[in-house]
Amino acid sequence: MKQSHTTPDVSVDVVLLTLDEGMLKVALHKRASAPGKGSLALPGGYVHVDEDASLEATAYRVLREKTGLEPRYLEQLRTFGGPERDPRGWSVAVSHVALIPHGELSQAGAGVFHFYDVDDLPDLAFDHAGQIQEAVQRVRNKASYSTLPCWLLPELFTLTQLQGIYEQIFGETVSRGTFRSRLGIRVSEVTPGESADEADILIATEQFQGGNQRPARLFRVNRLSLFKRAFW
Repeated sequence: MKQSHTTPDVSVDVVLLTLDEGMLKVALHKRASAPGKGSLALPGGYVHVDEDASLEATAYRVLREKTGLEPRYLEQLRTFGGPERDPRGWSVAVSHVALIPHGELSQAGAGVFHFYDVDDLPDLAFDHAGQIQEAVQRVRNKASYSTLPCWLLPELFTLTQLQGIYEQIFGETVSRGTFRSRLGIRVSEVTPGESADEADILIATEQFQGGNQRPARLFRVNRLSLFKRAFW
């Protein structure tokens, strides 16, 4: 005879990472209900089986409901589950990591989110501290050889801003020449529509950002990809 078993609750949590004040930070909110009412936690929610076509769709829906925006970069991290992670009983949480420029995130989540240094976290609800630690490790590992950090920038950015993002993620300041060499970026001037790197990822636009010095050309990323010579 077939035995019946109680099925666990399934939810999605999202580790929202951004850069602010030169540090990699995570967006947290205070839970409005039990368990853990008033505790800081990641944004998350249950899977709606009659609405969500996939776990990714659940993550996007949760973020739309809580922030009104959709991140340009969202990646499934891993599944956390067990009888101890939630006082309500055996549960499963499929964790995702999203990268959003701080200006967009702080505006969308005004009054909702509080930002904390990922290396100096407060006490959090459930197993959310562990989720953040794994997300940060994933991002730092991928950032060492890919375009992943570009998703922490506005859609258009200068090469100086790009260098600043990498330096903030890894906590290391390098010269312009060293940075461009690490990512295989050409030093010579490029024309609109032309790529600035050997992997054809950073595309020059017709726009410039003004300043006290010579205006800097703005670039965009045409895809999430690997730099040919990147290392950090």
